[in-house]
Amino acid sequence: MPSDAVLYQAAALCLTYPDDDFRARLPLLREAAPQLREFTDHAAVTPARELAEHYVRVFDLKNRHSLYLTWWTDGDTRRRGMSLVRFKDFYRAHGLEFSGEELPDFLPAVLEFAARTGETGLLTEHRDGLEQLRSRLTGFGTPYACVLDAVCATLPSAPAGARR
Repeated sequence: MPSDAVLYQAAALCLTYPDDDFRARLPLLREAAPQLREFTDHAAVTPARELAEHYVRVFDLKNRHSLYLTWWTDGDTRRRGMSLVRFKDFYRAHGLEFSGEELPDFLPAVLEFAARTGETGLLTEHRDGLEQLRSRLTGFGTPYACVLDAVCATLPSAPAGARR
């Protein structure tokens, strides 16, 4: 298990819809992943309804802050379908069958995969998209930006000209 596994698992939980289970886990997330304290502290003092509305405003209304990694490389094109198949094949090659409610490129699913397997190849491959998302979340002024800051800080720097 990689040294960043706890961070990846905590970040995955922070980037999912903030339901009652999320709120119950906040103290554990705060202690387990100090890199996420700015976000977990914010979430702890924000009323549940307000936090949920903020999540929807940030992630669900427009693709500008998409949590789907292939959206950053393929957009809404036919090519994206093949990219999604590639994600499923990648999971399968590492002994996991993707059966989530979400698409296989959903960032929280990819983070959980990295936490469980130690395989960060999908995150590294999509580093440029993660950086774009991080930048947009920062510009939007949302506390979710610090979650992406922490994840991106664990990845190798993107090589010059790595944009796809």
